[in-house]
Amino acid sequence: MIDEIFALIMREVKKWVREPFLILMMIIQPTLWLGLFGKAFNLSGLISIPPEIIKELPPDKTHIISDLFNRILQNTFGGTTDYFTYISAGMLSIVILFTSMFSGMSIVWDRRFGFLNKLLVAPISRCSIIIAKVSFSVLRGIVQALLVFSIALAFGLKLTHNFNLINLLGILTTLLLLSIGLSSLFIAITIRIKSWEAHAAVVNLLNLPLMFASSALFPIKQMPSWLQMIAKFNPISYASDNIRIFILSNEFNMQILLHNFEFLIIFALTFSIVGILVAERMLKFD
Repeated sequence: MIDEIFALIMREVKKWVREPFLILMMIIQPTLWLGLFGKAFNLSGLISIPPEIIKELPPDKTHIISDLFNRILQNTFGGTTDYFTYISAGMLSIVILFTSMFSGMSIVWDRRFGFLNKLLVAPISRCSIIIAKVSFSVLRGIVQALLVFSIALAFGLKLTHNFNLINLLGILTTLLLLSIGLSSLFIAITIRIKSWEAHAAVVNLLNLPLMFASSALFPIKQMPSWLQMIAKFNPISYASDNIRIFILSNEFNMQILLHNFEFLIIFALTFSIVGILVAERMLKFD
């Protein structure tokens, strides 16, 4: 079974390497979000004190007020006053979302061109097909997330001065769990879809709620109460919060980290099992 999975993964890798334009297209959107939205939304400038008011305040009071505003921003945006740093952590999760959304697209194309039927009549397990698809989606998502992370560093992402290999491994583990869960979810949803138009309609229906009803772009506690309830069950929120801890915190809050990892592990395991069960029952010869 391992040989089957490896062979199918290598097929996907070869297809991907032969189309470097796809890699470029997959990182353009998050890069635009970082460069345009992330840099344009200046938190300190958004609530800065007008110069005419500063002139009327005693010098010793301006420092106190400035410090108060910075504390409010840090408390709201996960320990940073820089929105670019805040959104950069969230965009790593969004990259995984974008990549996972189209993990089912390869099944649609394989079915359309007849390759899937060849796999189904071959003496291999249906589980191997799904595991290979998910594994390649995870590999591609992490590679692209690392590219976006490098771009964010070039744009001015502010890391904690204690950032080291452990922080990086924590980020990669978080992205790994998120990618496994989301890839399995989207493959399970789209496994019987036969046209790319229907697949695009399904993923576009899901991507906006998953992206905006999360802490990837904006703090959950600033959302309406009904939206907070949705965001608290969104795996992207847990992944984004974990990544921010590894990027920004000098000392890890182990209780929050373990809680987030627990949710992501359950999410990844649950939808991995769902994806395999769906494949065994619904991945049929057409």
